[in-house]
Amino acid sequence: MNRRNFIHACGISIASSCLLNQQLFATETPMSSKCKPIIGSWFEFNHHNPAEGKYWDPALRSFTSAQWREKIREIREAGMEYLVLLSVADKGKTFYPSQLQPRHDFECPDPLEAVLSAADEFGVKFFVSNDFWGDSGDMYKLMTSKEVVSIREKGMEEVARKYGHHPSFYGWYYPNETGLSENIDEATIHYVNSCSRKARELMPRCVNLIAPYGTKFVKADANFARQLERLDIDIIAYQDEVGVLKTDAGSAGRYFEALQKVHASVGRARLWADVEVFQFEGPVYKSALLPASFQRIRTQLEDVSPYVENILIYQYIGMMNKPGTTAFAGHPTSTELYTGYIDWLNKNK
Repeated sequence: MNRRNFIHACGISIASSCLLNQQLFATETPMSSKCKPIIGSWFEFNHHNPAEGKYWDPALRSFTSAQWREKIREIREAGMEYLVLLSVADKGKTFYPSQLQPRHDFECPDPLEAVLSAADEFGVKFFVSNDFWGDSGDMYKLMTSKEVVSIREKGMEEVARKYGHHPSFYGWYYPNETGLSENIDEATIHYVNSCSRKARELMPRCVNLIAPYGTKFVKADANFARQLERLDIDIIAYQDEVGVLKTDAGSAGRYFEALQKVHASVGRARLWADVEVFQFEGPVYKSALLPASFQRIRTQLEDVSPYVENILIYQYIGMMNKPGTTAFAGHPTSTELYTGYIDWLNKNK
């Protein structure tokens, strides 16, 4: 799955961000070696890669407001507190009524309003995406193009104006990424800090998140620590990359262990995990995503739990469905993954 769609760094902005992170670190439950539950998931209205979204995209396009509400209720019932919206726009169209681009032709006239209203009702916190206002296949251009930066900031202003009143609008997710290759490149640092400056201008108390890939290649040394100090972000949820076959289940923990040490030395960004709960039906990136077995996923959860504060997954949509749900979207085996996880969760409360 090509999620290589992630996904004013100075003075007062940086100082306020550090203070917020100190407060957040102080209030969180200490990390434990015990296997942590899934605390949240990525969420989308349409998958950017049609081949990968084969089993859920058609259903999502036909969802009514009531079905979006049911899906949020279902996810919260599964114990998940956070949702990370992958995109508010894609392929030149938006997932909400906008003056900047035409709207995708969905049954629901405003999916973003539907899910945020439901999240208000059920106590879910959303990290709302600030992209994709250009070609999601060209991450570097999305991060650096003045034209894209301009429409992205206008989009953030519009989204904040229309939806910022929702209690569930917890913060922003910056989905554009370049891969980690030992360190964090300057384009990413500039992009993240520019997004955070705009985010805090619009919503001063927002909590913001990124989810980089290339986790296994990080060189968690003093140079990486200095880069983290410069990065104005509240939470980094590194991808474990098991689903895309970059790592094996049970092997990513050693990378997160190294990251835990460097994050603790800096005390700037909270360390979460982005655990991939899918497998490919055929070739990687060129075929449909299917739910992985819960046996594999449990190994992934156990592997990273000692080193991270919270675990998010990519993703509930398409990979998990409560049996009998009126908002079904995904492969038939998605009910098996849901049942396997819920059974485990109930036994380990």
